[in-house]
Amino acid sequence: MKLHTLKANQGARKDKHRVGRGHAAGKGKQAGKGQSGQNKRHGHRPGFEGGQTPWFRRLPKRGFNNINHIEYQIVSLSSIESKFNANDVVDLEMLYKARLARNKNEPVKLLANGKLTKKMTIKVNAASQSAIAAVEAVGGKVEVI
Repeated sequence: MKLHTLKANQGARKDKHRVGRGHAAGKGKQAGKGQSGQNKRHGHRPGFEGGQTPWFRRLPKRGFNNINHIEYQIVSLSSIESKFNANDVVDLEMLYKARLARNKNEPVKLLANGKLTKKMTIKVNAASQSAIAAVEAVGGKVEVI
C-alpha cells in the first residue's frame, strides 16, 4: 500500500451540486430558489422581521457605559501569603509569574481578603485602605504605582 494510491470508498464522496447551470444539469433556471422574490435575490439580515420594527429597536435602551471605568485584576492578601516568602518585593511581574495576575497589561488591585503574616513590600496599581493597613500591621509596605 502506498499513500498516493489511497482513495475514498465508492459513494463516500459526492460532487457538489452546481445550481443555475441549465435545464439539463437538473437545477437550472431558478436554481432551487423557487420563484422570484427577496429570498431568491439577496435574502435578509438576521433579526429582520419583514419590515416590522424589530424587537431590538422596539425595546428601550438601558444602562450606561462609563468610558473612564478601570477594570482591575483582583489580588487578595491570602493568595500573596501562600505564594510569596517573607521580605520579598512583590511587583506586577512577580504576580504574573505566580499566576495571580492573568494579564500583564491590566492594572492590579490589592484587597484585604485573608490574613498576612509575613513582612513584604507590595507594588500594585491600587489597594484598599484595609489591605494597606493589614500589610503595614505586620511591618510591610504597599507602594501604589
